[in-house]
Amino acid sequence: MVTGDAAYIKKINRSLILGKIVEEKMISRADVSKVTALTRATISAQVAALLEEGLIVETQLEHNAVGRKPIMLSLNRQAGYALGVDLNYGKISFTLSDLLGYPVLSNHIEINTTDYSEIYKLIVEHINTYTTNCVNSRYGIVGIVIAIHGLVTKEEVIHYVPRLGWHDIDLKADLEKDINIPIYIENNANLCAFAERVYAHHKTDNLLSASFSSGVGVGMMMNSEFFCGHDGFAGEMGHMIIMPGGKPCECGNKGCWEKYVSETSVFEYLSKEKHIKHLTYEQIQTWLDEGDHQVHELIEQFLYYLAIGLNNMINMYNPDVVVLDSELLRMYPNSLDKIRENLHSSISHYRELSISSIGKESCILGACALAIKHFLDVPMLNLSLEE
Repeated sequence: MVTGDAAYIKKINRSLILGKIVEEKMISRADVSKVTALTRATISAQVAALLEEGLIVETQLEHNAVGRKPIMLSLNRQAGYALGVDLNYGKISFTLSDLLGYPVLSNHIEINTTDYSEIYKLIVEHINTYTTNCVNSRYGIVGIVIAIHGLVTKEEVIHYVPRLGWHDIDLKADLEKDINIPIYIENNANLCAFAERVYAHHKTDNLLSASFSSGVGVGMMMNSEFFCGHDGFAGEMGHMIIMPGGKPCECGNKGCWEKYVSETSVFEYLSKEKHIKHLTYEQIQTWLDEGDHQVHELIEQFLYYLAIGLNNMINMYNPDVVVLDSELLRMYPNSLDKIRENLHSSISHYRELSISSIGKESCILGACALAIKHFLDVPMLNLSLEE
């Protein structure tokens, strides 16, 4: 039984009710009472407060065969907006979503600098533009989450971004001096995992998400929380050694997983072998369609090494769901079946292995969703990309 002072209990009840309204999209007071086991009096008081705050709205159903038309509750999705920022090498992406996580505005800017002060000015400038665009909503921008392609501490300090050459940068503290909006800094792979849980896999609390683009990014949700490790640096699976004495890696070791399963490594190899400088996915697809033996053999090898690292991850964390994000996996026929064929250990347990349905947008959508979660103060969100 939960105990505590009245304010604490009220906060918990509010979180339960709001979470169910978001999850169900439309729900009656009676049904909220059933699914939360809260009394109707408690529901009425909490709903009245949420209506007054403009966070929820009432809708009367027009079609009801028998009895009174029920009054349905739903989140006021235009009451505020969340801003996700994906800070990557060479590009900064911005997405504004409503309170149900649906993107309403997106843009990106190309950058040809790694200088922190220059990039900082660009971020502030664009945040201010988005803030101005949201002034007519009740709560404006409710939170900003910035995705970092590098190590982020539990205190949300950027410890290291390899491609930008940044060390120990407190972007959060700097932004809080200039912008009066809650700011959160998070690792990009964690946000990808969060997006997969929030938008696609509602029935799991334990999820691993792995992307294989420029390197290997692994995000882990355990008991619906980020699994971050002691300092916040857990998940650097790309640097586990799968080939002792193998290819040299920028981290200083040899034989790291990402040297064998990142799309960058595949592109680099094919560019060299085929003597093509600016290789595209379309070109690789053409070779696959034409039955190019060399390309098929390379992708088969890519899948083999991917399965080796995946087997290690599954054995270490025993996840419920494993989500993979790679354009090469989408392009290659039966790629998941081929990976499963190499996951034949009798102690390798997971329920579902899938290719991401969200793709490259998962990072920035995860950022928007995390801002919403903090604002609504709910334990978890179940959102949809369908309006």
